[in-house]
Amino acid sequence: MANNLTPFDPFREALRLSPLRSIEEFMRDFPMAQSLRGIDTERQIRIDVQETDQAYLVKADMPGFKKEDIKIAVEGSVVSISATIQGQDEQAVGDTVYSERYSGSQYRSFSLPQEVDDDKTEAKYLDGVLHLTLPKKPGGARKQITVQ
Repeated sequence: MANNLTPFDPFREALRLSPLRSIEEFMRDFPMAQSLRGIDTERQIRIDVQETDQAYLVKADMPGFKKEDIKIAVEGSVVSISATIQGQDEQAVGDTVYSERYSGSQYRSFSLPQEVDDDKTEAKYLDGVLHLTLPKKPGGARKQITVQ
């Protein structure tokens, strides 16, 4: 008879009422959940922007790309970075050759607080990181507006 007894746990009910538990149960029972699990979200180019008095310094993580495949466009204060990659890997195992083709692209666009002098913009690609120096356009100082 003693084997049928369940020890009393005062926190069991509180753990069962976890607010995240209902979300997990909902997602598990969601009809599209199985089909959505296989979808990879497209990665966005990660950037760091540093501002000096004269320019914006941008570092963009772009591993695996060739510098010839990277395109940069500057229009006013909007900077766009895009890149494409295509290739084929082959691996021989005995008499069998396995081949895999791949392709992909990434795109990132962002606005800066001040217009960029696109004639003096510099770009370098080193060890998978794109370094941009975006000089500020003369006379394009930020205006402070007072709210009345």
